[in-house]
Amino acid sequence: MTTTALILIGIDVTAALILSLALYYRRHHRRDLLVAFLGVNIGVLAVSTVLGTAEVALGLGLGLFGVLSIIRLRSSEISQREVAYYFAALAIGLIAGLPQTDPWPATALIALILVVMWAADHPALLSRSRHQIVRLDRAFCDEGELREALAETLGAEVTSLSVQELDLVNDTTLVDVRYRVATRSIATARIAERAGVAS
Repeated sequence: MTTTALILIGIDVTAALILSLALYYRRHHRRDLLVAFLGVNIGVLAVSTVLGTAEVALGLGLGLFGVLSIIRLRSSEISQREVAYYFAALAIGLIAGLPQTDPWPATALIALILVVMWAADHPALLSRSRHQIVRLDRAFCDEGELREALAETLGAEVTSLSVQELDLVNDTTLVDVRYRVATRSIATARIAERAGVAS
């Protein structure tokens, strides 16, 4: 094993720990996926290091991405955010494991992946946007009324909604809703207003 390969293995392990612990676990606190991201990264690194010749590199990369897709389809449902972390862990392992003569281009690509994941999953980015599945105890056939009811229930501006189930027998509506929460000043004003009405 060359010195470059050993350097890239060290960079990969460091990057995988940053991705899994410093970025994902610190923000989302799911231990099971922490293990999965590290396992995928190190597994891909090991396989691509052993099989990473110029002749099989492209096929190996496509094959590994295909395997991940199969795992995704056969496992418990995870969010699109977690799929992005899976692919980031896989890509980092693949980049570090393929044979390189110069470690710096690979290091730059790995750093780029980490920076993009840090920025894209930062809590401050689009922090007012929310997504929820809501069941209302009334069957709403009119979308305008449904939008108003959701806005009142959530105390937020509804940006889009999709009715998942309209049950006229049990008088319920199941809605996939995306909304924007009010800023703190608006929320505080509403609380004060409600308190004034209550008194």
